[in-house]
Amino acid sequence: MFEPLIGKYDKGHAHISIFPGVGGDDAKDWANMLLNMYIKYAQKRGWKTALIDDRAIDVRGEYAYGFLKKEMGVHRLVRISPFDSKKLRHTSFALVEVVPELPELEAKNLVIPSEDLKIELSRSSGPGGQNVNKRETAVRVVHIPTGLSAASQSERSQPQNKEKAIALLKAKLFHLMQQRQEKELKNLRTPVKPEWGSQIRSYVLHPYQQVKDHRTGITSHQPDRVLDGNLDKFIEAELEL
Repeated sequence: MFEPLIGKYDKGHAHISIFPGVGGDDAKDWANMLLNMYIKYAQKRGWKTALIDDRAIDVRGEYAYGFLKKEMGVHRLVRISPFDSKKLRHTSFALVEVVPELPELEAKNLVIPSEDLKIELSRSSGPGGQNVNKRETAVRVVHIPTGLSAASQSERSQPQNKEKAIALLKAKLFHLMQQRQEKELKNLRTPVKPEWGSQIRSYVLHPYQQVKDHRTGITSHQPDRVLDGNLDKFIEAELEL
């Protein structure tokens, strides 16, 4: 086991959310590619994954958060766009967000004032079958002071999805409090905006083939293998920083 995996939540489960940057269909497709990459990586490690929302998954396995936590950041893709009739090269960005699953006691102790929450309901569009296009079971919860949000459409009922979304939102808020060294939720008043320019890793499919991590310098000239979930050498190098 890696020596760096001694953080309070490293041994537990993780939640991954992926947000497309500017770039329309290319950025959305890139976010989906990243989601599939992490699902395949988890499968290779013997972890279980569950789709929570369109581009959000729970990863359940020992040390899932410890291994995945440094994947958080902006990922950049350069390729010939499949959506461009002129076959031009496009650059797309997506933000990967990784937070740990909070222990039940800590989640209970983090109380969010109701006036700070905005609840949005919609019809489920993901797995769940019988509820699709019938009832508004999907729930998205927004923390108004920070702009952070979490969503769930994987459960069978609206109350269950609301409970899941609030639990995920608490994990994100708790993570932000740790980053900013804040002890009180009420002190988080600055809107959170992803910075698309500072990518941690670039995936180039054209005019050459390369994946490069800008923090460790680790490279691969087989991007197809990386996107197929072969992330070990990148993640191991991150953990040794």
